[in-house]
Amino acid sequence: MAKKNTDAPKHTPVVNETSLSFFEKYINNPSPTGFEWKGQEMWLEYLKPYIDEHYVDNYGTAVGIINKDAAYKVVIEAHADEISWFVNYITSDGLIYVIRNGGSDHQIAPSKRVDIHTDKGIVKAVFGWPAIHTRGAGDKEEAPTLKNIFLDCGCTSKEEVEKLGIHVGCVITYEDEFMILNDRYYVGRALDNRAGGFMIAEVARMLKENKVKLPFGLYIVNSVQEEIGLRGAEMIAHHIKPNVAIVTDVTHDTQTPMINKITQGDLACGKGPVISYAPAIQNNLNKLLIQSAEKAGIPFQRQASSRSTGTDTDSFAYSNGGVPSALISLPLRYMHTTVEMIHKEDVDNVIRLIYEALLNIKDGQDFRYIK
Repeated sequence: MAKKNTDAPKHTPVVNETSLSFFEKYINNPSPTGFEWKGQEMWLEYLKPYIDEHYVDNYGTAVGIINKDAAYKVVIEAHADEISWFVNYITSDGLIYVIRNGGSDHQIAPSKRVDIHTDKGIVKAVFGWPAIHTRGAGDKEEAPTLKNIFLDCGCTSKEEVEKLGIHVGCVITYEDEFMILNDRYYVGRALDNRAGGFMIAEVARMLKENKVKLPFGLYIVNSVQEEIGLRGAEMIAHHIKPNVAIVTDVTHDTQTPMINKITQGDLACGKGPVISYAPAIQNNLNKLLIQSAEKAGIPFQRQASSRSTGTDTDSFAYSNGGVPSALISLPLRYMHTTVEMIHKEDVDNVIRLIYEALLNIKDGQDFRYIK
């Protein structure tokens, strides 16, 4: 009989029933890129008991602040927006063609139910798709593309569609909601990256509940518009002018079919937070993360990026003359679908790693390589 591994560190739960209830509501609430404010209000309401004050910029990036008067500023950051669609063209017979708002996947669209957000409220619709019987047996099938996917909201004319309040520019989100799979995975749309917003809020909760007095100012940042070019982080970095930034986002679990580990790396849900290596990553700050994980017995994985991380880390790193920045990623399956999956223990461990890292940052710490 195989011997049980007793060397593995015992898992330390962080998420409790109250925070999980918030997480579910937060995931289910639509926050498409450029239209994040309802989710940001919800996030701030959850965060307020754990912070001293907050700030919201012109485009909706929300910031919770602890020790505002401290000269040395540390940011922990995630992004709030989710991919979506825009109404782009309404046909004379009442069908709706779309364009992307962020990296929406056209291949998963057919037969999905959606919410069209209008000034009159939500209008239900579906991505229609021809029945298999009608698609030309024996012929090469036409794959879903932006040119042929369309929405049907039950109308038969453009005028009828417009009477519902639908117009070009209305934003569209999927209906799919949060669930827990096999008591092991959180599943839903927009875990990329509202899971990150949830985790940094939980860090604030831990600091408050453990009565931690940080020697620096902490800025808990939930940025907008990451999915279309890291724009919210770019704006808020110039406003805060931080000395250090720790960013959290999702990365790909590479254990499922059709993913090449040679190019994508070998990462798995359930094996811990992912610490990144890239030009934008400040190596001394990265070493602090690794030492924090090792000291606290937090499992972690490593990932290499080429030119950029593709996350808000890049915006912070290259702002304000250069800000020491690092990235802690959460492994996720099926990114940019409606069934994104993250492991419960990874969520706990990302929260713990950010928390432990904050405890190890000194006031005024100089991360430069040459002093």
